[in-house]
Amino acid sequence: MKTLIVFVFGVFTIYGAVAQEVAASESTSGPSMAFSESQFDFGDIHQGDKVEHVFKFENVGNEPLIITNVQTTCGCTAPVWPRDPIAPGQTSEIKVVFNSTGKMGRQHKVVTIVSNATTAQNKVAIITNILPKKTENQK
Repeated sequence: MKTLIVFVFGVFTIYGAVAQEVAASESTSGPSMAFSESQFDFGDIHQGDKVEHVFKFENVGNEPLIITNVQTTCGCTAPVWPRDPIAPGQTSEIKVVFNSTGKMGRQHKVVTIVSNATTAQNKVAIITNILPKKTENQK
């Protein structure tokens, strides 16, 4: 009986070690995006203002990163992203331009980055509060 218990314990110990090795190797293989920030707040802007922000990221994986698409939640947000592969260890950026025309109040726009990274979709966001248009006296 004691031999059976030692055998079962040994099997579970070996299985656990192998499972950890597989999980560790899976998490480090392939491209991976690491952003320096996940959101940016413009604060108060006026209706009609166009603002932009650059989200910087690094490919912290071990294979080239290819961004296939960048999707926004509305046509008021326009992204510009690199079309060429980003090598491991290389940094790059995604520029997001927001046009506040026709918008009012608090805005939270999500930008979804579709790529071949281990996490297929990464997200960043811009936030702002839109005030009424500036009048001639406010310039």
